[in-house]
Amino acid sequence: QVQLVESGGGLVQAGGSLRLSCAASGGTFNRYAMAWFRQAPGKEREFVAAISRPLPTTLYTDSVKGRFTISRDNAKNMVYLQMNSLKPEDTAVYYCAADLWGKGSLRSVDYESWGQGTQVTVPS
Repeated sequence: QVQLVESGGGLVQAGGSLRLSCAASGGTFNRYAMAWFRQAPGKEREFVAAISRPLPTTLYTDSVKGRFTISRDNAKNMVYLQMNSLKPEDTAVYYCAADLWGKGSLRSVDYESWGQGTQVTVPS
């Protein structure tokens, strides 16, 4: 199974930007569809964005369309989430996930590997 480590979280004012990174190791990265999920306090984990393989088709939840961009660099075994125009409701722990041979699902049960999460806080 691939191991995932997220970074790049932090505190940012509303309207600001952050870029999350997820480093993958221990697997053949280009065999995995990758995704970002998030979990806010007291809420269930929710899908944010996914990027498929072999073609990097992307999928987003409606609330982040036009503000967030998921991308991958197969040469570096990295996946990114560029987050712009951040809102207080984006506050959550963000998790990177990997799905071997996947197509970029929005279902968390389809992902076998998860990172430990990185906190994003946007004060209201």
